[in-house]
Amino acid sequence: MAKRRVCVATGSRAEYGLLSTVMRGIQQDEDLDLQVVATGMHLSPEFGLTWRVIESDGFRIDAKVEMLLSSDSPVGIAKSIGLGTMGCAEAFDRLKPDILLLLGDRFEILAAAQAALVARIPIAHIAGGDTTEGAFDEAIRHSVTKMAHLHFVTNEAAAKRVRQLGEDPAHIHIVGSPGIDQIKSLRLLSRPELAQELGFDFKEKNLLVTFHPVTLEQIPARQQFQELLDALDQLGSGTGVIFTKPNADTDGRDIIAMTDAYVASRPHTRAYTSLGQLRYLSAMAQVDAVVGNSSSGLYEAPSFGKPTVNIGDRQKGRLQAPSVINCDAYAGEILAAIGEAFQRDCSGTANPYGDGHSAERIVAYLKQVKDPKALLKKHFHEVTP
Repeated sequence: MAKRRVCVATGSRAEYGLLSTVMRGIQQDEDLDLQVVATGMHLSPEFGLTWRVIESDGFRIDAKVEMLLSSDSPVGIAKSIGLGTMGCAEAFDRLKPDILLLLGDRFEILAAAQAALVARIPIAHIAGGDTTEGAFDEAIRHSVTKMAHLHFVTNEAAAKRVRQLGEDPAHIHIVGSPGIDQIKSLRLLSRPELAQELGFDFKEKNLLVTFHPVTLEQIPARQQFQELLDALDQLGSGTGVIFTKPNADTDGRDIIAMTDAYVASRPHTRAYTSLGQLRYLSAMAQVDAVVGNSSSGLYEAPSFGKPTVNIGDRQKGRLQAPSVINCDAYAGEILAAIGEAFQRDCSGTANPYGDGHSAERIVAYLKQVKDPKALLKKHFHEVTP
């Protein structure tokens, strides 16, 4: 019997970090054949050419789909989605996967989902049903849910929302976040090892900062990020700051330029285009708090018993551990929240996103499907009051 071809499309370093344990599980299963499509930021020198990380991890890339334009304006992003859809259509036509596996809510994933939908390729979607009110990722995530046929959600609240969208309850599976699997499987770097790898001098207090563009908020991302930088300045040089640069979202290049300018005159800070999963998680384990508006502050940071200062509405509505401190994007509020984070003991925090066995559950469910093509014709399941 021919192996079932499961194609994984990935467009960013962050989403690949979550997917890699699932990809490894598919790769190692004797009944499944892993296909990998790399697109988006993975192929961009500006964002670190992270397709090389995929290959260095032992995965074969079966197709590279160029889609990113040099512009991060709304028009540029929309055109990139169109290019991604065309490129993925050609890749899927050649690879002929039995199932396409996608994770999350980025525009690269929307492009892949659109191409698979019209090609009648069943879609399995990880992390649908979450809600993040401050970005158009919210609408993309729910759109991909409606295009998908199998739903691997991270928690019960997300499962309920997917049911509300009319999806078949029999095809909704609570598996947790595969990012926790990664934490449990890696041997993290010690502080001296990490300091040498990064060329970073750890201080008495240290922060890991990631701030992405806020695509739906009235206050521009540039202004919000400046408030964060003003707050960090008030901490002084006794607090080390590790910046990871933002994704290829609308106005992301503004934040990258501001980060570079800030770090250039402050020797206690460093900025990195892409740390890679090992160094990023190792940094999370070594700092005193995670600051910004990245989902990793909600998904992964609780597993390290680290407080998260979550700024603004980008993650609003997402399930949160008690270690998350929310604040508005004003310097005074951010500074107060960081002060609270330095005082808060989060060592006993339970991560609400699972137990670190997400990947094996996903692989098992992918194998249980008797006939993937039978998933294509969907019935809208009404939720009774």
